[in-house]
Amino acid sequence: MSERDFLLHSRNLPPDQAGELFHLPRQQAGWEWMSFFVRRLLPGEHYQAHTDGEEAAFVLLGGTCLADWGNGEQKIGKRKNVFDGFPYTLYLPCGGQVKFKAESACEIAECRVPSQARLDAKLVTPSEVVSNLRGGGNVSRQIVDIITPAFPADKLIVIEVYTPGGNWSSYPPHKHDVHDPPREVDLDEIYYYRMRQPDAFAFQHLYSGQHAGERTLKARDGDVVLVHSGFHPVVAGPGYDVYYLNFLAGTSRTLAITEDPHHVWIRSTWKETDPRLPLVRG
Repeated sequence: MSERDFLLHSRNLPPDQAGELFHLPRQQAGWEWMSFFVRRLLPGEHYQAHTDGEEAAFVLLGGTCLADWGNGEQKIGKRKNVFDGFPYTLYLPCGGQVKFKAESACEIAECRVPSQARLDAKLVTPSEVVSNLRGGGNVSRQIVDIITPAFPADKLIVIEVYTPGGNWSSYPPHKHDVHDPPREVDLDEIYYYRMRQPDAFAFQHLYSGQHAGERTLKARDGDVVLVHSGFHPVVAGPGYDVYYLNFLAGTSRTLAITEDPHHVWIRSTWKETDPRLPLVRG
């Protein structure tokens, strides 16, 4: 498989132009679970979505809008961009619908997964996400849990990760491609990258997977990395803080993983957490 099967790029729209920044139906991705889209709305523009035979999560990356998913319009949005605070996220189960109307320029990331479960729609506010610091030294990063396995959804898990420049995340390297609960479960994963600076970058190393072989991908602002299998650590370019939005889905809604046994020893060296963290606050 070539690099373009794993690393995909967003459309490069001018900041004052609305439109779809990223479009990836699951059939195009070549897997059974997730479809992923990112769109920008300008003030006064609408976007309406229906979830027939699917569940979906809508993460407001930045801006403010009015959203109506059946209980009347509600204003959502607080942060200007992903480095400006915690997100609003709308979970919409099978058979739902939502209409967004932008008040300011806003960007929405949308992930869809096949589902027939009749659950309740729920808005996750910035005060309801859970932020924690993980790792130590130059493996320190900030994890923002939005939709966890405990959340009443069918398949989706949603997480934001902030990695200071020069640091590693998704480390020690781990994988989740074998369905052997409770030891490990098979989950496909999307990494959607955003960077503070226009020249920023991160490297993501994929290895030992059935589909990945071994390759190192250079991700820039707006890039998407598809993790089908194998280990997949990330390192942020020095001087460049890196954000990525993770969506995960598979046959079991747990985060049971297997770490690379060659690298778990690094945990014994961790002492203090990087003082630059947290990078964002609610």
